[in-house]
Amino acid sequence: MEEPQRRIRAAHSESTITVYQAYSPEIGLPAAREGRFPATWKRDRMTWIKPSFLWMMYRCGWGAKAGQETVLAVEISRDGFDWALRHACLSSYVRGVHPDRAAWQRQLKRAPTRVQWDPERDLRLQPLPYRSLQLGLSGEAAHRYADEWTVAIRDVTPLAHEIHALVSSGDLDSAARLLPQEDSYPHGDELLAHLHG
Repeated sequence: MEEPQRRIRAAHSESTITVYQAYSPEIGLPAAREGRFPATWKRDRMTWIKPSFLWMMYRCGWGAKAGQETVLAVEISRDGFDWALRHACLSSYVRGVHPDRAAWQRQLKRAPTRVQWDPERDLRLQPLPYRSLQLGLSGEAAHRYADEWTVAIRDVTPLAHEIHALVSSGDLDSAARLLPQEDSYPHGDELLAHLHG
């Protein structure tokens, strides 16, 4: 079956979806230990969540980039994630979706969440010809994410390092077997219907 150009792929259950973020150990380790973000986590800044494990690995360099050494799997409620999708605006202007650039800018200012589609990555972190979701949360959405939606936080840095070591040694089959199982997120297209032209 051919892969659609844009699709939300994620590890999810009946009630939760797993997204990924990477932080410095000062934020990441207490978050994983307590299962919630510490007071030092800035709720008033935009935070980007990624349902794709490999896109997160590309972004944080397998947990090697400065300030991104702790990779977190954040399990959040599907109700919260769905709210974020319904209230989202595209992060860039798209002719045909928005009447004009000014209308998009007004919508962007009001929207608590932003949708960005980035090339999905393979195990060598090379871009694939289809895209995965990155979701920006600000204002009300960032507060809800940290204080209401988060169900559990796990430190998956050891997993990232283990997969990276296998990729580096050329054992892609073993590396692939360790990847989180990501499937098409139910109703993703419907929840983002307002963003299609």
